[in-house]
Amino acid sequence: MADTSASGIDRRVHGFGGSIRFRLTVLYSVLLFGLGAIVVGGIYAGLSLSLEKQNVSRTEQAAFLFRGVDGEPTLGRMEFKVPDPLAVFEREINTRALDQLRTYAFGALGMLFVGSLGVGWFVAGIVLRPVGRITGVARDIQATDLSRRIQLDGPDDELKQLADTFDDMLGRIDDAFASQRDFIHEASHELRNPLAVIRTNVDVVLDDPDADVEDYRLASEVVGRSASRMSTLVDDLLDYARHGTRPAREEDLDLGPVACDLAAEFATLAEARDLALSTTVGNRPLPVCGDGPAIRRAIANLLANAVRLAPPGSTVRVGAGEDADGMWVSVTDEGPGIAPEDQANVFNRFWRGDRSRAREEGRSGLGLTIVQQIAQAHGGRVDLYSEAGSGSSFVIRLPRSHNQPVE
Repeated sequence: MADTSASGIDRRVHGFGGSIRFRLTVLYSVLLFGLGAIVVGGIYAGLSLSLEKQNVSRTEQAAFLFRGVDGEPTLGRMEFKVPDPLAVFEREINTRALDQLRTYAFGALGMLFVGSLGVGWFVAGIVLRPVGRITGVARDIQATDLSRRIQLDGPDDELKQLADTFDDMLGRIDDAFASQRDFIHEASHELRNPLAVIRTNVDVVLDDPDADVEDYRLASEVVGRSASRMSTLVDDLLDYARHGTRPAREEDLDLGPVACDLAAEFATLAEARDLALSTTVGNRPLPVCGDGPAIRRAIANLLANAVRLAPPGSTVRVGAGEDADGMWVSVTDEGPGIAPEDQANVFNRFWRGDRSRAREEGRSGLGLTIVQQIAQAHGGRVDLYSEAGSGSSFVIRLPRSHNQPVE
């Protein structure tokens, strides 16, 4: 028990002695005490030499004491020595003065040493105060909340530059964490659509006692395409984890077949909810250039929203075409529609309209945000046409590809 207590005291002593403030205090104290000792020693040495020189001059003073009325020495022109009693008296006075000066000097040096420790501790605290603030902010920062900043005031010295460097680093880390969180949220949201398609198609074909080989083949094709989209998304997650950036692809594709394939994937899900799904796509190619999996995810998000919100017995329409603004894909439903005051918010992250219903359905409010991000990343936009109670129509507009159209 005694050993443990001794080791604890030893750690505290070493910890205290290892602090920067303690070392700065010792440094300041040594410098100030050394300078004071040099000054006091110089004064003492100078005064001692001055008193020694006065002993030699006493011969002239003695000669002056023995001059006559005419100014001539009464005992002849000769050097007189100070009588021994006077010399002894003078030496005693000088010795006492030097002893007293030495006593005062040592006392002053002692007080200077104690004072230098206090001054050194105070000055070290002032110098290290910005470092303490940096340390305090760093301790308060958590991995899930990097919004804190040091924001050190004062002159543009080394400590302020250090604090500003930390703030810049925290900003970059915060942006990296925010981008990572956003990508994880988006990836988890994007995985739900192909999973729902796979689960619905498998359940429908397995529950149908009259299903034949063709039904299984069609279900397998839908499951394969959905699994391929999931595989691409998982690969994107791995690339993002390795390189810290989202992968960017560029390929030529035709919006018409893409819209038809996605409509076929959601046909079973729409049928399970008593919805009709119609597709209107012309015969002309609709070439665009960009990230194919991302464009497919954007259209799939619009289809998922339409199938989920459309009332039973209604129709969800998918269209694709070309106009003066470029290529477009539209998804129209006969759902509850969106009020004019809410249309500006539908593309905001985590906006979910009816929050209670959204929580019950497990919706994240990211689908339309992802659609808009993908469209803008390809130089396009998303238009919304809706009225409360009259359904909604979302149109993704993308620029025409200048490459050879996809056949």
